[in-house]
Amino acid sequence: MAIIEMTHDNFKETIDNNDIVLIDFWASWCAPCQTFGPIFEQAAEANPDMVFAKVNTEEQMELAAHFQVRSIPMLAIFREQILIFAQPGALPESALKQLIEQASALDMDKVRADIAEQQQNKA
Repeated sequence: MAIIEMTHDNFKETIDNNDIVLIDFWASWCAPCQTFGPIFEQAAEANPDMVFAKVNTEEQMELAAHFQVRSIPMLAIFREQILIFAQPGALPESALKQLIEQASALDMDKVRADIAEQQQNKA
C-alpha cells in the first residue's frame, strides 16, 4: 500500500477503518525527517497489510497540536484505534522493523483490559 497523506479530514476515518496505522509527523525543512523518510517508505512497502501515513506538520498544525508534536520526526502507531506508541526521533531501519513486529504481536484484549483498569483506578 502506498503511503497516504494524513489530514485532519481523513484522520478519524483512517484510524477507525484500519487495524494498524503508522504515522510519520514531518516537515520539509527537517533534515532528520528527510533521513527517516526512505526508511518509512521501505517499511510501508514491506508491510502492505498496514496503513502508513505522513503528516506534514507545517500544513496540518491542528493534528500536530493534537499529538503535542514538539520534535520531528515523530512516529505514532495506532492498533485497533488505540495509540500504542508515540515517540520523536528518526529510527534506524532495524528499530522500525522491530517496532512493527511488536505492534503486530500485541495482545489487544490485554491492552484494553489494562486501559480499563487504569481508568477505574483513577475514578
